[in-house]
Amino acid sequence: MVLQEKIQMILKEARTNIFGQDELLESIIAALVCEGHLLIEGLPGLGKTLSVSVMSKLCDLQFQRIQFTPDLLPSDLIGTMVFNQMKQEFSTKFGPVFTQLVLADEINRAPAKVQAALLEAMAEKQVTIGDKSHKLPSPFVVLATQNPIEQEGTYNLPEAQLDRFMMKISVDYPDFEAEKSILGLKHSQTDLKPVLNQNDLFALKEKVEAVYVDEKIKDMIIRMVHATRPGSKFFSKKYDGAITAGASPRASIWLYKIGKFKAFMDNKDFVTPEHILSVIPSVLGHRVIPSYEAQIDKLNTRNLVTAIAASVV
Repeated sequence: MVLQEKIQMILKEARTNIFGQDELLESIIAALVCEGHLLIEGLPGLGKTLSVSVMSKLCDLQFQRIQFTPDLLPSDLIGTMVFNQMKQEFSTKFGPVFTQLVLADEINRAPAKVQAALLEAMAEKQVTIGDKSHKLPSPFVVLATQNPIEQEGTYNLPEAQLDRFMMKISVDYPDFEAEKSILGLKHSQTDLKPVLNQNDLFALKEKVEAVYVDEKIKDMIIRMVHATRPGSKFFSKKYDGAITAGASPRASIWLYKIGKFKAFMDNKDFVTPEHILSVIPSVLGHRVIPSYEAQIDKLNTRNLVTAIAASVV
C-alpha cells in the first residue's frame, strides 16, 4: 500500500470516532511527519484529547497524556533524581515526557516554570535532570491543547513558547450533521488497529522532503513573513499600528516544510502558492503579536495574516 493511501486510511478510520474535525486530524499527521509541535485551542468537550489519542493508536506510537494543573511541578513532567538508600546513590526517575507523542492537556493552566521545562524538551529534543542531559526518542512531538484565554484559571503562554509550535489550530463546534453522528457513536478505541508504523513515518518524511520547491515559491514565503514585520520594506502602511511584532524566521521554515506536506497530500511533486496560502492562518496567526489597539478592536490575527500574505503573492 502506498503511503498516501495509508494516510487516507488513517483519516478515514479516525473519522469513525471523531466527527467534524478534519482539519485537526490532518494537522496531527502533518505534525508527526514534519516533526513539529501542534497547539490545539478550543472549548472543553470538542474532541481535542480524543483526536490525539486516536491518532497515536493508528500510528502505533508511544503516547503519554499529561494533565496540566496549577500545582504541577517541572519534575512531574521531566522526572527527577531519586536517592536509593540500599545502594547509597542517586538514580534517575524519568518523567512522562520520555515518549514519542506527548499530549500536554490544557497547557495554559500550568505555571511558567512547568511551561519552561517543556520548552527545553520541545526546542532541544532533550531534557536536563540533575546535571545530565537525556535525549528524547524520535519522533518526539508535543500536541498541546489549551482552553481559550477568557476561561477561568488560564495563563497566557509566553511568545517564546508560542513560537515553538509549528501550527496553532482553532477547533470549533461541529456542524449539525456531525454532532448528530456523535449521538450514535458505538466505536471504542480498543477496536483501533495501527495503520502506520515508525518506519512508515520515516519513509513519509523522506517523501515529503523530496517534494520540489521553486525559487519563486521560496521568495514568496520570505515576502509573506517579512510583510508581517513593521519596518520591513514589504510591510504595508495600511497595517501601521495594528502589529507590535511580526513572525520569526521559524515561520518561514514551517511554511516551507508544511507546504511540501500539503503538496504530497495533493499527489503533487511540487509546491504551489495555494499550498502555502492554505496554512498561513495556522502558521502565522499565533506568531504575529497584535498591538494593544488591535486587541481592543478585537482584530482577528488569523484574518489579518491571511490578508497580508495574499497581498504579496
